Amino acid sequence: MTTPTKELSGRIALVAGATRGAGRAIAVQLGAAGATVYVTGRTTRGKASEVGRTTETIEETAELVTAAGGEGIAIPADHLDVEQVRAVVARIDEEHGRLDVLVNDVWGGEHLIVWDTKMWDTELERGLRMLELGVKTHIITSSCALPLLVRNPGGLVVEVTDGTAETNKGFRENFYYDLAKYAPIRMALSLGEDLKGVGCTAVSMTPGWLRSEQMLDHFGVTEENWRDAVAKSEHFAISESPVFVGRAVAALAADPERARWNGRSLSSGELAKVYGFTDADGSRPDAWTYIEEVVKGGAKATADDYR
Repeated sequence: MTTPTKELSGRIALVAGATRGAGRAIAVQLGAAGATVYVTGRTTRGKASEVGRTTETIEETAELVTAAGGEGIAIPADHLDVEQVRAVVARIDEEHGRLDVLVNDVWGGEHLIVWDTKMWDTELERGLRMLELGVKTHIITSSCALPLLVRNPGGLVVEVTDGTAETNKGFRENFYYDLAKYAPIRMALSLGEDLKGVGCTAVSMTPGWLRSEQMLDHFGVTEENWRDAVAKSEHFAISESPVFVGRAVAALAADPERARWNGRSLSSGELAKVYGFTDADGSRPDAWTYIEEVVKGGAKATADDYR
């Protein structure tokens, strides 16, 4: 089942980094549940970010939110620019006087990763840029937005990352990527401590192997024929569409008992078992369990056994 529509009517959300991938899907699913969703990012119809993709824009994301049943509002913002982020929050405050859901999904560092390279052989500027994009942006956004979010009890902060506290115990193949993706997990833990005294909740959230636009392009497939890529990488069979993590966040935001998750690192596959939602194709891929048990553990099973 999907998250029932209109459960988030009257709720105000900010999805920072909503241009594409998980951020876009989360914004759309919050909209499908009736929320007003402010979407931010650096790629607009008039200007591309350093990622260099011009086919996905924040304006398009806002239109998809509205088409899904919510209200999408696009605001261009570089989340490394404190004044730009403060302006976004000030506008939300002026127009609604509240913020109920903050999703920190800013990243855009895939083009900087050099796999299988020692820390000292990685260009320092490249590594520090990854940390700026994946860590500093989240800190700036939370610092600017939380004073508005904590005005009312029940607020939710979602730190989007890659992996859970359990799966990220091992090295993530690149020094800087490892830091960039473990930091949001610790942010959620720390923010959870700060927020629980004011009746709000913080979690980190990870999709499994995400079929983002960039990932589909990498394999030369589309969402319609994505299974063709399994011939190139057998474990791609456990992948999930961005809709899955979008539904995970929407279900969490609609849960009146979401505080039970405070400080936790969560995955789309884990929450699907709790809330009963599915991916767009009706399956419930549990990618991280598959990776731990089959890819790393050598269990004799197929991806279909984990869908």
